[in-house]
Amino acid sequence: MVDVCNIQVMKPLLEQYGFRFSKAKGQNFLIAPWVPESIAREAGVDDTAGVLEIGPGIGSLTQQLCLRAEKVCAVELDSRLKPILGQTVGEFHNLELLWGDVLKLDIPALVRERFRGLRPMACANLPYYITSPILTALLEADCFESVTVMVQKEVAQRIAAAPGTADYSAFTIFCQYYAQPRLLFDVSAHCFLPQPKVTSSVIQLQVRTSRNWNVPDEALFFRVVRAGFAMRRKKLSNGLASGFPELGKQGAADVIAACDLGENVRGETLSIPQFASIAREIAARKPR
Repeated sequence: MVDVCNIQVMKPLLEQYGFRFSKAKGQNFLIAPWVPESIAREAGVDDTAGVLEIGPGIGSLTQQLCLRAEKVCAVELDSRLKPILGQTVGEFHNLELLWGDVLKLDIPALVRERFRGLRPMACANLPYYITSPILTALLEADCFESVTVMVQKEVAQRIAAAPGTADYSAFTIFCQYYAQPRLLFDVSAHCFLPQPKVTSSVIQLQVRTSRNWNVPDEALFFRVVRAGFAMRRKKLSNGLASGFPELGKQGAADVIAACDLGENVRGETLSIPQFASIAREIAARKPR
């Protein structure tokens, strides 16, 4: 197996095929072997798992996933990596490489077809510039047991944040609505080539098997959440009145009172059950 995390192996391999790192694609390859090993281990990958990997790069995490999983499907956008991956992971018969944009794939269909009878998981070292869209796609697909990803540390902290903290956001609620986050470990910049300007973190999102918040309309729920954070430093009533013009200021105040919340409450302090309560109250006030 090619030691792709060894910089003395990686650099000649990249030079052999004239590969140049793309800033636009956010390419930073791992040169610390403990990182992909730890990601695969902490993700719980074993021979009962089918793993979707996003952006294998030159295959450092791919190798570790293939050593453990029954089946790995790796989706890569950069076709320049074809000959390199042929050398670094071509020996694995449990690997299927898919070339293209993961955001254009029917992820649930892929999981059904490739991972039948297996525990479906997603793992990735995500490019910083496209972290949110990919995580959104993976969670909305609602077909994984867990999603374990390496992201910018600030993003990981935002995903795992608690109500009322500076990192708490609409994206926090989106992620925690679908899954329970667990921060695993940090990865410093010197573990990559080229070195990014930020620290990374690995976070696992354990997808919820049930969401017992009595949300009758998810689209309405997330509309409420967005309204709650649209005017972060102002009262929730202002955000609701703006996000739901049909309520008006008085209607927004009435909704908040009906949910037993204080008139000066701010959206950034509310939990998922509280946002769900507001969504139910707004739904109940809609004309039949």
